[in-house]
Amino acid sequence: MIENALFLFSQIRLTDIIDISLVWIVVYRLLLLVQRTGTAQMLSGLAILALGYMISQGLQLFTLNWLLEKFFSNLFVIAVILFQAEIRRALAHIGSGAFFTGQNRAQDALVIEEIVKGVMTTAARGFGGLIVIEKDIVVDNYIENGVDMDAKISAELICSIFHPQSPIHDGALLIRAGRVHSAGNVLPLSKNPALDKNLGTRHRAAIGLTEETDSLVFVISEEFKSVGLVQSGHLKPNVELADVRKSIFDTFGITFKGPSK
Repeated sequence: MIENALFLFSQIRLTDIIDISLVWIVVYRLLLLVQRTGTAQMLSGLAILALGYMISQGLQLFTLNWLLEKFFSNLFVIAVILFQAEIRRALAHIGSGAFFTGQNRAQDALVIEEIVKGVMTTAARGFGGLIVIEKDIVVDNYIENGVDMDAKISAELICSIFHPQSPIHDGALLIRAGRVHSAGNVLPLSKNPALDKNLGTRHRAAIGLTEETDSLVFVISEEFKSVGLVQSGHLKPNVELADVRKSIFDTFGITFKGPSK
């Protein structure tokens, strides 16, 4: 038994190890994509159809079996249609840049703290707002660009942009590479029919952008003075200061322990 195991092990080539590792990485990334984009329901539906196909063969349900066979013979095209947004998002990762380019972790943490302070202060003052933090996928193809700024991030700047008297307070503020890139941007509205009918335009715009990109978006409600966190098309309402900070740190893989208050 041991000799057989040693013989089999001796037959493994370096290229086999590389091959298996690459397959494992691809499968792992696909599972992460499914988890982040909420496509598990569609995959569950496909699994049920596959089970129905096997049952139809066993019970000789010819009509159902023929129908499902035609369905699975065109599965590649169907998968492209069903997961077009996810595929586009995955391809957009190729050649894309990082968030805090050229800064060390301590500087990154200071920038994040300014964002957190700006988000919470804007909400506390009863200003409405949309703050987009671009990650890997560049959002230029998904938004109508507003006013270019290229400014250093500060809580005061964020609050002033969303002041009701500001001419660009209705649009979204875009943070790119650790700087305020632009303001007054118009985001695409979500077309998801399952969204709560009570959600306003601002929330639908935040969800719409995160359905197409990996951006992190904060929605600030002037009515309730609350902050919503939107990522991968999912809205988490009424988040606290600690949640805002943690979401940014986790999204960009920054482990620096900044101030907790």
